[in-house]
Amino acid sequence: MAFGPFPVPFKLDRTRTASAQAYDHLRELITTMMLAPGAPLDRGALEEYFKLSSTPVRDALTRLRDENLVDIYPQHATIVRAIDITSLNDAHLLRLSLELEVAATLARQRDAALVHTLEGLVSQQAFALSRQDYDGFVRLDMAFHRHMFSAAQVEALWHFVRGMSGNLDRLKRLHVPLADKGKLVLADHAAIVGAIASGDEAMAQASVREHLSGTLAQLETLKARYPGYFFAAK
Repeated sequence: MAFGPFPVPFKLDRTRTASAQAYDHLRELITTMMLAPGAPLDRGALEEYFKLSSTPVRDALTRLRDENLVDIYPQHATIVRAIDITSLNDAHLLRLSLELEVAATLARQRDAALVHTLEGLVSQQAFALSRQDYDGFVRLDMAFHRHMFSAAQVEALWHFVRGMSGNLDRLKRLHVPLADKGKLVLADHAAIVGAIASGDEAMAQASVREHLSGTLAQLETLKARYPGYFFAAK
């Protein structure tokens, strides 16, 4: 069921600012590919959809533009931007640099409770994959990695990385349903958890490096499969 030009309903939470909610909601639709590259974002339709005035909608779109997720053409149109390759490469390098250190920290800690939690998330991911629930699978993937940052007491860095990773998230969402990508993610997560459980810092870092490089290594394949979805500055 569609809700106007948008695929899911929206309900305003009166305890949070309107512009932040509009931004979060649109960002979710874009990064999960519910709104594909090239999709138009008419401001009048957005104001009706969110039941908001023009100011919070404009502020939300401005934030999305600053993250290279939409293109705003004044007095003309706003559209969902093609996946920005420069942006996703930058986000990948930042996340890899941080998560390598997070993995080493967790391996030194050898926290049995953390290992149990991560194993549980991997099991939930396996269940989501068995049902072809790719959106749920991706949400659990995020929870797995966020929990690692939280356990290393650097969750603020996770949120910082997330704010820069919209284009990388879109690439991953395209990749997850293809071939055996989901099974590879599960195997990678299991390897990370095993290395943390055994206290093997080098293996934990090697497993993270292998895991985070998987989707980017398939960039050319995904570009060929989804022509028109990608943008690279010349």
